[in-house]
Amino acid sequence: MRNLIITSVIVAFALLSCSNKKSNNNNSTNNMTDSTEINMESVSADASMYLLVGTYTSGESDGIYVYQFDTVSGYSVFKSMIKVTDPSYLAISKDEKFVYAVSETNDKQTAAANAYSFDKKEGKLKHLNTQLTNGTAPCYITIDEQGKHVITANYMGGNISVFDVKEDGSLDKAGQVINFQGRGVDAERQKQPHLHSVMFSHDGKYLFADDLGTDKIHKFNVNDKSSGNYLTAGNPPAFKVADGSGPRHLDFHPNGKYVYLINELSGAVIAFNYESANGNLTEIQSVQADTLKAKGSADIHVSPDGKFLYASNRLKGDGIAIFSIDQNDGKLTKVGYQETGIHPRNFVITPNGKYLLSASRDSGLIQIFLIDKNTGLLEDTFKDIKLDMPVCLKFASFR
Repeated sequence: MRNLIITSVIVAFALLSCSNKKSNNNNSTNNMTDSTEINMESVSADASMYLLVGTYTSGESDGIYVYQFDTVSGYSVFKSMIKVTDPSYLAISKDEKFVYAVSETNDKQTAAANAYSFDKKEGKLKHLNTQLTNGTAPCYITIDEQGKHVITANYMGGNISVFDVKEDGSLDKAGQVINFQGRGVDAERQKQPHLHSVMFSHDGKYLFADDLGTDKIHKFNVNDKSSGNYLTAGNPPAFKVADGSGPRHLDFHPNGKYVYLINELSGAVIAFNYESANGNLTEIQSVQADTLKAKGSADIHVSPDGKFLYASNRLKGDGIAIFSIDQNDGKLTKVGYQETGIHPRNFVITPNGKYLLSASRDSGLIQIFLIDKNTGLLEDTFKDIKLDMPVCLKFASFR
């Protein structure tokens, strides 16, 4: 009898092991992380959000992964996966019914924007359609507050693309493709325009496009009532930063008065005053996030309470620089540095301000850090999500 029980247990474990192998289903995969070992009592629906993860797919990952993440306990469980090539950046519509992802390929025939519907009851994405960006290596995607326009930044194409969103959430063909000219002082990294991100202003009146290749932040007026001419050049059309800076990503302070820019090449964070009346940016400070001159600074985010700013660095001393924000003038003071896994290309902060999740691309980890709300410092919880080449993290409500 004892031998029969032991044999049954071995068979059960063998079946469980087989069920954890990679699925060939286009819309889902079995859990690829250690989160199968988490007691579901540690993941409460009341405290949960969906965590959507974009990946590079040249290795073991296959596309966009969806997790249930408990914003109180810090634990997570895998929900689903949908196959798509190199979804390196994601955007979620304000009503959270639709998700948009780039396919960051260097081939004009495959570089694209992809549209999905999001079934929050099941935690699954469904592919709606795909449209070419007409610019290679799209590496950033965003959607306006009204959910009517999607814009991509095309790094190697040196342009940005504007798509109208149809009633069903799918994308029309690119109605505008705006090309840029010029180069920077870095002979290796700034031979041409490299559009790295596009972000709407806090008030939605303007769009800013960061050009790593020419050291400019381009400004566009947003024309809600015009479909074919949604973006027009602002006045001024661009803001120049220091030569060799390499503008990469922006983030707004929650009060809408300040904007912060991470520069990939110089490793500097530049703080600006933002004027809502005309969309102008006025530089007020520049501080170093990367002190090792690695030319690999990546992402930037302000905490939900507006007290702290975080900026990630790669290539040398991989980690996240931590700054406090003076609430009176928006200026920064460096207060710490948190080492991370290798190549923290992207990170996200939970809306409740409790955790910072860092996507360490080359370590195959999403690290979960606890935020000290008094000091801004980070503490590793070691509740890692193991996933090959994670590069974009986005939250959506669970219900």
